[in-house]
Amino acid sequence: MATDSQNLKTAYRPTHDEAARQAFVGALKGYVNGSMESQLAAEYDNQLKFDFMEKHGQEPRDRYQGTEAFRHSHLYQLWGSAVYTSQNLMWETVGDTCDRLEPAFEARQAMLAKRPTLGSLELQDDFVPPDPIRHVEIHRQPGGYFGPAGSTDLHRGMHYFGTVELYRNAKGLGDGSVAVGEPSMGRYLLGALQRRFDAIKPRAVLDLGCGPGSQTLAYKEAFPDAEVWGVDLSAPFLRFGHLWAEDQGVAIHFRQANASDTGLPDAKFDLIISHILFHETWDDILPAIMEEAHRLLAPGGIFINGDTPYQPDRLSIPKQVTNHWQVINNGEPFWTRFADTDVKEALIAAGFEASNVFADYDPLGTGEYFIFGGRKGT
Repeated sequence: MATDSQNLKTAYRPTHDEAARQAFVGALKGYVNGSMESQLAAEYDNQLKFDFMEKHGQEPRDRYQGTEAFRHSHLYQLWGSAVYTSQNLMWETVGDTCDRLEPAFEARQAMLAKRPTLGSLELQDDFVPPDPIRHVEIHRQPGGYFGPAGSTDLHRGMHYFGTVELYRNAKGLGDGSVAVGEPSMGRYLLGALQRRFDAIKPRAVLDLGCGPGSQTLAYKEAFPDAEVWGVDLSAPFLRFGHLWAEDQGVAIHFRQANASDTGLPDAKFDLIISHILFHETWDDILPAIMEEAHRLLAPGGIFINGDTPYQPDRLSIPKQVTNHWQVINNGEPFWTRFADTDVKEALIAAGFEASNVFADYDPLGTGEYFIFGGRKGT
């Protein structure tokens, strides 16, 4: 049971055996997404491409033709099975830790509920997440992101929270030295902001699609005098984020709402940030989200986003194929449609001036990240 001297950061500790299993899963993910994908690329270059050419008179031109070229490859079939299994194991192993620690988190939540809150939590008992996302187990998280209306469940937020750093390290996006729960991606996006704009002092900051809220704390850390908000569809995630912020003594306001219709006032924010929002929502709502961000920004305000760097015109056929497999089989149904989107055109259509939008790539770990957004005209 958590005590007043034991905050959630110190309470969240896998046992020796849990940590060993999670390390195995991380290593497996690193292997299948690294070495095995390199082997697939070599098989394509040395054999599969030529087999396809012999049959069709041309090389594969896109992810669909590429998938046909790979379909009967035993290595490709083994890779898919290993990726699927590693995802199952990730949720299972982290879930064991969350099951064991959930009573301690609930006890800490009850203790903090007796104190005046620093921030706020706005949930809607009758809120229904929109189609099609409410029917999707994104990342194949068991039970999905949403729970029954009125539920006090912390598990969904804990579960996602506990897998984030494992997954990032396995993908080569971190060096494993950052403790689980540290807002490393929030800090990274602030670095991307600083590389593109002079020092800013926002009065209000919005984390759009904040998920379980742990990264939102980076924005209050960077701008302690600013009013910081997080908006998301998921009540369990927001409930966890509110608890996490209050536990650390950080004043953040969390609100359950659709990113395309937040219900917040016009021109309220000087800075709006999102992290992996757009590849986790359907592409036909993307214009409305960008229009909402433009409405919410004060004149001169900045909208900056970090997301998956898998735009197909920059990828080899093997990488397009493995990404497409994730969309079909591994809880990423909106991924490639986002990757196909010209975000600059979408930002301009939402009201941002062409001279004020950007879309490029920043280094991250052993790879890179897609950074895009715009500044509202004055």
